[in-house]
Amino acid sequence: MKEFFTIGEISKLFDINKKTLRYYDEIGLFKPSFVNKDNNYRYYTLDQFQYLETIKYLKELGLSLEKIKYNLNNVNLEEVINSLEEQSNIIDEKISELQFIKKKINNKIIQIKESTRDDLLDIIREVNFDERQAIRLKNSIKTDYDIEFCLRKLIQMSGGKIFLTYGLVGVSISKDDLISGNFDEYKSIFVIIEEEKYDKSLMKIFPKGTYVCIRFKGIHKDAPPYYEKLVNYIRKQGYEILDESLEMELTDPSLSLTDEEVIMELQILVKKS
Repeated sequence: MKEFFTIGEISKLFDINKKTLRYYDEIGLFKPSFVNKDNNYRYYTLDQFQYLETIKYLKELGLSLEKIKYNLNNVNLEEVINSLEEQSNIIDEKISELQFIKKKINNKIIQIKESTRDDLLDIIREVNFDERQAIRLKNSIKTDYDIEFCLRKLIQMSGGKIFLTYGLVGVSISKDDLISGNFDEYKSIFVIIEEEKYDKSLMKIFPKGTYVCIRFKGIHKDAPPYYEKLVNYIRKQGYEILDESLEMELTDPSLSLTDEEVIMELQILVKKS
């Protein structure tokens, strides 16, 4: 039976990089049985195999090398159980986070697919929406530069928790400006959120109700004629404007689309007579 094993042989037997084995030696986690002083070659023995297998097992469970070293140097079943229970809780938290992210991704897929429907372009629709919550920054916005600057400011104010890849980004024209026909200045910027928690001072609730909507290909500067169409429609129907507008880019801005591919939607909450 073979008595000694080189670092290369151990690397192949356990599928562990030689550089990793050297690092384990350096930090005192897994040292060779002896080192040849003439050539500094590391040699391991058969009775070390189970020890290394245990390190691999605990590492695959997600324990840090520091915690693995502590557990192996203080062989105590109670300590091992505590470490594994702690790691199990961490994994549960990660699973919840990933499930939440997956939900957002699926919502984004549905949103992008639905936004590309040509039959919904340039027509006025009345759509019933449930209550939606957003994180919002009130600020005068007149240019694309203002939009980008305010969006970065909003992200900063939120503690960097907003993920623009998943949330709908929009700007708003005030109720008074909608009524008076002033469509060239936005009064706030927002990001639709789902279940996240933010400072209440940043929150905006878009109420449940009927929204008069229109969808078009273009960017923010192309929006004024569509606002005019919506407001004229609202007046003809005898409806009352109840809140600020929602002007949202339905296609994901992170995809770096050309202006011709961008789909915008305007929504105005109304009260029917």
